[in-house]
Amino acid sequence: MVAAIRASGGAVTGVMSSDRDRAAAYARANDIPNATTSLEALLDEADAVYISTTNELHHAQALHCAAAGRHILCEKPLALTVEHACEMVEACRTAGVVFGTNHHLRNAGTHRAMQAAIAEGQIGRPLFARVFHAVYLPTHLQGWRLNKPDAGAGVVLDITVHDADTLRFVLGQDPVEVTALTQRAGLAQGIVEDGVMGVMRFKSGLLAQFHDSFTTAYAKTGFEVHGTEGSLIGTDCMTQKPIGDVLLRTAKGEYTLPIDRANLYERSVACFVAAVGGEGSPAATAEDGIWSLATAVAVLESAKSSHVAAIDPISMGERGSRRFV
Repeated sequence: MVAAIRASGGAVTGVMSSDRDRAAAYARANDIPNATTSLEALLDEADAVYISTTNELHHAQALHCAAAGRHILCEKPLALTVEHACEMVEACRTAGVVFGTNHHLRNAGTHRAMQAAIAEGQIGRPLFARVFHAVYLPTHLQGWRLNKPDAGAGVVLDITVHDADTLRFVLGQDPVEVTALTQRAGLAQGIVEDGVMGVMRFKSGLLAQFHDSFTTAYAKTGFEVHGTEGSLIGTDCMTQKPIGDVLLRTAKGEYTLPIDRANLYERSVACFVAAVGGEGSPAATAEDGIWSLATAVAVLESAKSSHVAAIDPISMGERGSRRFV
């Protein structure tokens, strides 16, 4: 993100960490002028803030930034509850600041090509989708993601939120319910899940399978959509890198779609900066972030209850007590 901000013409004016020494070391390594443990001090030098702290801190920090009139690009999930996410969105709306969610995958050329092909009717009416997002969590990203449920640990809040957002973006419709089972395969600790499989139903009736994990070192990622007139088969595309391919298969034969290989994070930052300047909106809005969080919450509810769970961001936000971590 530091490189993406600079590539978009911005300057990284400071970094904040709960650990002063860690902040200083990070600032030195990335040529950032200021390092602090104070959010107020960070805001003194910034027009906008990228929130990338652990998940349980996003809510309070976003409210503080909004009150100070700073634009916000926040990591997913936006919060641990839909209620808190809605409060963040409302605070930014009241303050008149731009609030985006950093769902990088909708910036991938593969997914944008799939979205365009579906919108153009190239596969007819979409009937089914499949997401393969089972990976091995790198050592440097382990730690709280595996052992701190109060921080929003686990594969669902880390990876399934991405599936939910990418499915909504590519399909152009919202999910309505989900059924899922989680797994603890030995990498995560305590009640934290490190694998999940499930099925979402979308408004059109389309069914979407998803498989996410922290424990599979040799699997490939993929994203498929199958319709009445054809199929889109994306390979190696659920990643941070601008790689992967998409095959369009119809009665006419097979065709590899042209892919824009732009950096996902640079595009995310560029869309956010443009929105701050009054042009368009972030690639993923705050409302998109609420939808992906609501879907992840429903996945965890289904796994806990062994029942199909409804996905309804509005009612989830109103109830406020639906926290499954």
